Amino acid sequence: MAEFGMKPIVLWSDALIYMLVVVLVVFFYRLRNDPQTRERWGQVFSSRLGMVTFTVIMVYVGVALLDSLHFRKALPNPEGVDTTEIFYDNKVTSVLDVMLDGMGDRFERTYSAPFALKSFEKSNIPDAQGNMVRDYDFLTHAGGHLASADDKWLDVLRLSAIAIAWGLAGAALIVGVQWFFLRGSIYPWYASWAVQTGVICFAVWLVYISHFYHVLGTDQGGTDVAFQSIKGIRTGVLLGTLSTLVMLPIAVTLGVSAGYFKGWVDDVVQYLYTTLSSIPGILLIAASVLLFQVYIDLNPDFFSVGMEKADARFIALCFILGLTSWSSLCRLIRAETLKISQLGYVQAAHAFGVSHARILGRHILPNVVHIILITFVLDFSALVLAEAVLSYIGVGIDPSMGSWGNMINGARSELSREPAVWWTLTGAFFFMFMLVLAANLFADLVRDAFDPRSASGRSEA
Repeated sequence: MAEFGMKPIVLWSDALIYMLVVVLVVFFYRLRNDPQTRERWGQVFSSRLGMVTFTVIMVYVGVALLDSLHFRKALPNPEGVDTTEIFYDNKVTSVLDVMLDGMGDRFERTYSAPFALKSFEKSNIPDAQGNMVRDYDFLTHAGGHLASADDKWLDVLRLSAIAIAWGLAGAALIVGVQWFFLRGSIYPWYASWAVQTGVICFAVWLVYISHFYHVLGTDQGGTDVAFQSIKGIRTGVLLGTLSTLVMLPIAVTLGVSAGYFKGWVDDVVQYLYTTLSSIPGILLIAASVLLFQVYIDLNPDFFSVGMEKADARFIALCFILGLTSWSSLCRLIRAETLKISQLGYVQAAHAFGVSHARILGRHILPNVVHIILITFVLDFSALVLAEAVLSYIGVGIDPSMGSWGNMINGARSELSREPAVWWTLTGAFFFMFMLVLAANLFADLVRDAFDPRSASGRSEA
């Protein structure tokens, strides 16, 4: 790819997220052969709420995928040096960064409020006579096109109208293609199309307006807060998904084994999750992360760029969260397996000499799938929030990686200022709230559809 002026970079987290995409595609493809499972998922998507929440989640996943295509830009040859060797920037860029059209490269000196034209803090600037005075300096990347500051809000309305018009045109094209192929579907796709239209209009508006103003202001380092909030999406989605997938095999294996085999196996498993539950989770996770950070600091040669170091810490945090979060699910699956193992058809299978592996695969696991699915979505939300807590105490995501937790951590001192710097916390809270809310509402629908104790599921929202 050198001839295109870039060098692809595949981080461990990039490889994992695209492997997960392949697994999900295979999973939904195989659903075609399982009428019962297909019917239950159809129940989830037959409601407007299911379509809306699923669309929101897919938007977040799509942003995470775009932010997981990394490359390093080729640097121009030094002046006066004629060489065929290509040198690359140490900064790792993603496709999302390109689509945001340089939003993350428009730095200011320090804080600035949303849609502000001047800095939030005073600095020493020269006046008309060349004397240094202390005043609010004009921002470099905001309002420079205005003839007068009084025209700001009228200009914002004008630019917003242009951006929304382009957004509606793009949404009409995308939704129109979907409508052509799905117009005869039994599912309420119109709810999804409404969300897609809103998201496309908002995205176009944000990128367009950011050429002229900082929509959510800037932080202490002068970085656009809206850009930071969007970059936190990949971290939130990946951490919640990978941590949950690490936790699930452990919880399912130990829980089913304890509930089915009983005896000493049950005793050992109970001892393990009781011991793990007795240790404060935050302390255990913090100690593990700090130990891995020591390993990274002692082996700098393993990483060619700084982003790889941050990614290694991120992957370690995902595994640590997964390895320390399985006890609750294990307890639930154990209890459910104990109940199922006493049912008549399971006892009959034992009497006919059916192997343990066949009983587990045909009778036990299918009847605990609803618990696994529900827990997956709920734990996803919990782990997204856990990242924010860990970053708040300084043992979470590397500061060089976009993270809502790091933004909230930075907002601790900002809220105590006078006047308060509120927009950093607001940006992180909004994007995290939308993801967690959509995941929790979708989990409710999955529970109603897959829980055998549920009557007929939730009626159409």
